[in-house]
Amino acid sequence: MDEENLVFLVSRKQRVVISGSRRRDVIKCIVKIPQLDLLITASQKGLITVFNSQMRVQTSTKVTDTSWITGCDYLSQLKRIVATTERTMIVWDYKAQGGGQENYFVIKPMDHCLLCVCVVSLPDQLCRDDILLGDDGGFVNKFTVNSDDFGLKQAKSKKKLQNQVLDSKNFKSVKRKLHNDWVMKIRYITALSCFGSCSLDSVHSLVLESLKRLEDNLPVREFSMPRGANTFCYCTKANVIVTGGDDKVLRLWHPNISTKPVGKLVGHMFSIMEIVMNEKDQHVISLSSSKVFRVWDIQTLSLLQVFHDSHGGPGDMQIYSMVYDSNHGMLITGSSVMDMYPLTRMVQDTKQVPHTHEREINVMLYNSYFHQVLTICSESIIKVWELETGLQIYQILDPHGFNVELTSAAINESGFLFATGACNGTIKIWDFGSGKKMKMLPEGKDWKEEEHWLRHLIFLKAQEKHQYLILTLERNGKIKMIQGKEDDMYLMVIWELPNVVPFLQDGNHTVYLRTSPKYRSLRIPFPDVELVEKNFSQSVNNPAINMEVNCIDLLQVEGYNLIAAGTLNGAIILWDFVNSTVKELYRPENCFTGDPDLDPKRFKINDILFLFRTPECARKSSQDSVCSSSQCDSSKGPQSSKGSKQSIHDNEIKGEKTDVTAEKQQPVDEKHPGGTNLIDAQPPIIVTAHEDGHLRLWTMEGKLLKNMLPFTKHSAISLTSLYTDSCTRILLTGNVEGHVILFSISSFLDPPHDEKKLKQLLAWRAHSLEIIQVIYIEDKQVVLTASIDGSVRLWHAFSGHYCGYFGQRRLLELSQISDFILPCDVNEYPVEIKEENKFTEKKQKYEYPLVFDRQKWKKMSSMSLLFKRTPPKAFEVDHDFKFFKSLSSPKIRRCALEGFMTENREAGIVFGSLPIYRVPSPTSLRFLPFIGLEAQKESADGIVGKKKGSHVQHEKMPRKRSLKRNLVPQINLTSFFPSISK
Repeated sequence: MDEENLVFLVSRKQRVVISGSRRRDVIKCIVKIPQLDLLITASQKGLITVFNSQMRVQTSTKVTDTSWITGCDYLSQLKRIVATTERTMIVWDYKAQGGGQENYFVIKPMDHCLLCVCVVSLPDQLCRDDILLGDDGGFVNKFTVNSDDFGLKQAKSKKKLQNQVLDSKNFKSVKRKLHNDWVMKIRYITALSCFGSCSLDSVHSLVLESLKRLEDNLPVREFSMPRGANTFCYCTKANVIVTGGDDKVLRLWHPNISTKPVGKLVGHMFSIMEIVMNEKDQHVISLSSSKVFRVWDIQTLSLLQVFHDSHGGPGDMQIYSMVYDSNHGMLITGSSVMDMYPLTRMVQDTKQVPHTHEREINVMLYNSYFHQVLTICSESIIKVWELETGLQIYQILDPHGFNVELTSAAINESGFLFATGACNGTIKIWDFGSGKKMKMLPEGKDWKEEEHWLRHLIFLKAQEKHQYLILTLERNGKIKMIQGKEDDMYLMVIWELPNVVPFLQDGNHTVYLRTSPKYRSLRIPFPDVELVEKNFSQSVNNPAINMEVNCIDLLQVEGYNLIAAGTLNGAIILWDFVNSTVKELYRPENCFTGDPDLDPKRFKINDILFLFRTPECARKSSQDSVCSSSQCDSSKGPQSSKGSKQSIHDNEIKGEKTDVTAEKQQPVDEKHPGGTNLIDAQPPIIVTAHEDGHLRLWTMEGKLLKNMLPFTKHSAISLTSLYTDSCTRILLTGNVEGHVILFSISSFLDPPHDEKKLKQLLAWRAHSLEIIQVIYIEDKQVVLTASIDGSVRLWHAFSGHYCGYFGQRRLLELSQISDFILPCDVNEYPVEIKEENKFTEKKQKYEYPLVFDRQKWKKMSSMSLLFKRTPPKAFEVDHDFKFFKSLSSPKIRRCALEGFMTENREAGIVFGSLPIYRVPSPTSLRFLPFIGLEAQKESADGIVGKKKGSHVQHEKMPRKRSLKRNLVPQINLTSFFPSISK
């Protein structure tokens, strides 16, 4: 309760001032009409206003000048608004045309002062409504009104609708005294088919009965409470009535048990004036006379939120009405103004930065089998979270020992196991469901500190049951395979890739591998290989060149057995164990030279990913634009190790209880030419995220297909992580400034690989610091982001809306779309990249300006010549042509004047900075200052103009402002004056 508001966003409160109301006027009653999505407000001095769903005034009227309004409601059958004053009842036809604002009916007199009103909503009644009234004598009155009672009459003198005064004795009415004090609130409860009325009477505090009891004197159900009740409300789901009064206690009553309340809510320090109910979330919102709001959970009887309305002075302290708008999730209160508090659906209104861990996050993984998220921070704390609710399942402290940082982790294909790797090279395998340690790789005795720092872990598909195989990448660039058996507690290193860098530095682009007989008896995905040394010269390695492997990815499907490695210097290395080769797909220019003038970090590859689509997903890609989990996961084709390839939602939907680990698999080290599964499959594509901010896509031969710079608010930001869905239709990437970029790659993977098919859909800022991992959850269509700021946040994938974060107090609601909210440390809105309009793409682009046709101009006449009887002469048309020339834009000359002086200090600051141009002609314009062009226009026209009567078009001097605007260092005046050259 300290710094977080969990239910309503108090900081986003909206305020509406009722225009047209008198000074010191207050809103006495607020009524929400859910079926019409209208809001009705009635001020104390007689102003009734109707608001639409956008909170704009639809209509309003002033119904009284002498009396105060005490309440109002909506007649659902008659489609009118009823309001009560001290001694009258007013019915207003707010939908009437023309003079409808003055079309209301006054029913009087009344026996007592009316204090509250409500309408009985019965669907079986047609053109008839029952109105319940509570007065200061303790009586409950029922009036029955029909549509015939409000027939519109028109005056003979004035053709406008007149106000009608009707006698209350002409209406069918009935009343009964139920209380010994004022009736404070009256409501009709449709679910119980009865009405309720509360009073300040301590004995008859609340009466709950059917309408028939108003016509007889039979006993009624009465609820007693000290000092009476000011208000009450009913919860349909919980079947509970909540009352509140001057004793400051909220009581919960069962409708059929009036002897004792079933629960009490204590906490208010002043009298309770109003109570409303949020049915969907099972929340009770209570308001005290000191304008303090309290939000309670009716199921747990716990307090959720407390906030205070500090508007106004001592005279404006009271809030007279309150209503909860379930259509828009908003709490609306009425005092001298109308305040609206939006409901917080997924996040809380707090200025504290969201944090899932106390330290920066190193690893984030998603277990699609359990629908849970695993996070590890630099403090070596493992936490497992429930995705749908955000609740923490369990946590493990110091899993690899005290003060040993965990740097990597992986989840196996079935989801039952996960492995963790530390900075000292140790590896442990855990049971995901219980968090129990199963196997471990201990630290070697001769290992140096951080020598075997584990950067990446990947679970491999084992060929034998109860065999665990893990592919590891160390910080020094070594790629190893770790094996564990069921009967052995310890893991062991059985395989290590040789160093291929000396061969690549020697000029080879493809190096062949040969199988070593060391582990031939073991059935492992990758055979132990050695490099075939042919024509290898011992080249001197440049120590300035860092060829360490920075990231790897695995593609282990039928027909492909590949490991792609991205290095610190930008080279891409591809290990193909089916063809027994290792290739250098890409080498940046001058990356092996070690040039100190070039920044070596610009070539760094931060993440690498295989883009591969199975034939099943390729067939479905033409049907849906975005892959759903029920469609994609049924393919059972493992994708890249970073894709969500492990979900088995399709098996759950069909009710199949299959063991994913016992799935039939083909040996991955054998070739399968002409296989049925590879008929429609396209070769994989490799995508790399670079330090220079570029996203590059490559073929298996090393051809660059696409090199793009993602669009964000700031360009050229280093990319840190990549992720794709199981059907490879979207691509997600994060950068060091906290942005998440979403791409559509479905059509790009289909040949031909047109670079225009790769489109960026959305970009938004998720964190203020670097993102270390992004994950896309297909069945929920949400994106998980983990950052070094210590938080894991959830976002709607295709809108960028913030859902919440793991560790917040309120439960997550991923399926619910609320108002757009940003975390407190982010102030940038999502940027949606829209496609160009087809009309603009086909729009003709003119390379030349429009050309004036003098012949067509002579045939036409201007407006000044239309009224002449005789046709205009040629000189009149030419004379009118000057208006066309005055509207034409100045011409831009491509040739430049030749200047010999840039400034003249003696002439001063202004005139000294104006250049002087030389005209190549022995005329008086030989030295023509720039400021003198306009002044000597007459003489210039006399020199360059043609003789009168010539058919050559006359060119005029451009204006000074056009020359000054297009000023260049050198301009050739011969293009302006063609006759000078003669």
